[in-house]
Amino acid sequence: MTQEGMKHMNIEEYKGVFVFIEQLDGHAMGVGYELIGEATKLAAVRNTQVTAVVFGHKIEGLAARCAEHGADKVILVDDPAPEPYMTEPYTHALTEVVQAKKPEILLYGATAIGRDMAPRVSARVHTGLTADCTGLAISDAENRFGPGHLMMTRPAFGGNIMATIVCPEHRPQMAT
Repeated sequence: MTQEGMKHMNIEEYKGVFVFIEQLDGHAMGVGYELIGEATKLAAVRNTQVTAVVFGHKIEGLAARCAEHGADKVILVDDPAPEPYMTEPYTHALTEVVQAKKPEILLYGATAIGRDMAPRVSARVHTGLTADCTGLAISDAENRFGPGHLMMTRPAFGGNIMATIVCPEHRPQMAT
């Protein structure tokens, strides 16, 4: 689809910082809790909420643990079918969550699952993705794109320089 063929995205409709929480046998991977911590900082600047998204079966206990780590809301997708992780069911389910809830920012761990699923979801919702970020911040009025955008910093050119990437016209802003 060409740029002309895509309808204009109203980025004002997108709110909140979402974090995909990986779990195995009912236990969240530590990177998910770390990302909730980062999401909390971003959400404070944007004056919005943090939502953890967890897929699996019999995972109700993870909601309380995500809340203990700072999530304001938790979306549990309880389904025995995609246990353990399977690319297509997880990608489809997260795409549906994104389309229904319209998060402003969506963070994944830079794990095998995050690296597998994030680019697929970004392609399906027509947004960008910055992989392997080492820093996340919200732009201020001094930024040439204006305030309120996720600034995603990652190594570039073999790690010799750091690049900061902004996705000013599409949502959600996605990073691993």
